Amino acid sequence: MNQHLTWREKISYGVADMGFNFYWTNIATFLLIYYTDVFGISAAAAASMMFTIKLLNAFTDPLIGAIADRTSTRWGKFRPYLVWLPLPLACAAVLTYTTPNLSDDGKILWAYGSYLCMMVCYTCINIPYNALSGVLSADAQERSTLNGLRFIFAFAGGTLVTAATPWLVHQLGDGNDKLGWQLTMLAWSVLACTLFVLTFFNTRERIAPPAGQRTSVRRDLYDLSHNRPWIALFFLALIIMITVTLRTSSAAYYFKYVVERPDLMAGFVPAYMLAAAAGAALTPVLTRFIDKKKLLILLMTITSLLSTAFFFVQKDQIWLMFALQIGMGLALGPKSPLAFSMYADTADYNEWRTGRRATAMTFAAATFSQKLGTAIAVAVIGGIFTRLGYVANAAQTAVSQAGIVWLMSLIPAAFALLAVAVMFTYNLDNHKLLQIQSDLQARQS
Repeated sequence: MNQHLTWREKISYGVADMGFNFYWTNIATFLLIYYTDVFGISAAAAASMMFTIKLLNAFTDPLIGAIADRTSTRWGKFRPYLVWLPLPLACAAVLTYTTPNLSDDGKILWAYGSYLCMMVCYTCINIPYNALSGVLSADAQERSTLNGLRFIFAFAGGTLVTAATPWLVHQLGDGNDKLGWQLTMLAWSVLACTLFVLTFFNTRERIAPPAGQRTSVRRDLYDLSHNRPWIALFFLALIIMITVTLRTSSAAYYFKYVVERPDLMAGFVPAYMLAAAAGAALTPVLTRFIDKKKLLILLMTITSLLSTAFFFVQKDQIWLMFALQIGMGLALGPKSPLAFSMYADTADYNEWRTGRRATAMTFAAATFSQKLGTAIAVAVIGGIFTRLGYVANAAQTAVSQAGIVWLMSLIPAAFALLAVAVMFTYNLDNHKLLQIQSDLQARQS
């Protein structure tokens, strides 16, 4: 069960997260400004729609997790989803970035339908993929390495998307932004499908639930609700996703309306992604010397301080904007591999405590919190923009500009501090995990 994974399998698992970020980073960075400045609906309507869909989609996560846990094929429980659903996801994504010739109400209905389809298809692949990391190996350090490598690819994918998407829209659309966005998403979707299939063919599931396990979805949810370390991670994921989404979704507005240099977006978000990839690469090294809980507390404290410093940056201090952005990337880079490695640990803890294992449900309920966090962040942005009188493609008032600055600095800084407080409730340290793995191996033998 603690078998060490080959580099081929680790890399093959990791590249799929690059594919997921061809979608996720586009959604987090560009979808809101696409809806307001290209698709042609108001910021309030777009934010309300994205919040509603994220909320609805979040509640599908436990259902999909339950289905994945009960899937049984000759290829395993989770791997088959990487070949069953990439094509439906690609079609839904292209439709989401298609601008139909409809009335305002018709466009809103189109946005609701296409975005909902894309997010459900995304979830149906992403949750089994997340759960796959928990059944490739039971070794805690192997999981840290696996997830560290995975998020290197994730941040590399995000860097590629943020750097190349504006250029692709311009090149493929040849001056027609509506066509450009549609063809750009088609290109990203084809690449993502290829990476998902590669992961399917080069990974193997090794950890199965205890023999004869019979549980209901209600029992799985009950177990999670009494799993203290998982509850801490649930709220941590929620808060961190709010922190990150506030900044990534506001960045395009910040450079367009505050700095008045929208061209800098092509380097600003990639700078964060590259720094985050470096931070993710350091995760296995850091976890050899620092307990995961203590490391997350330290990283989120640094994030809060750097985000606060961003409030005092002047619009002509470009170098300082990038320096702080790189610093936050280094600090936040390890949080994703750490969190996903810790989710797998809580699945082991649940089996150790109850004798039952629901790996996909553990990860699904976690992604529920991430999507809920994204929804809350988008709602906050939309609410602030509406209250401060944001008008698309027009000069913003001083009050509106100030709101954008707060969204890039003090508001996410406050949420980062809240994440620090949450981590103090997490109660799985390295010593406890070694005891759990030893006991589980003894039971199986």
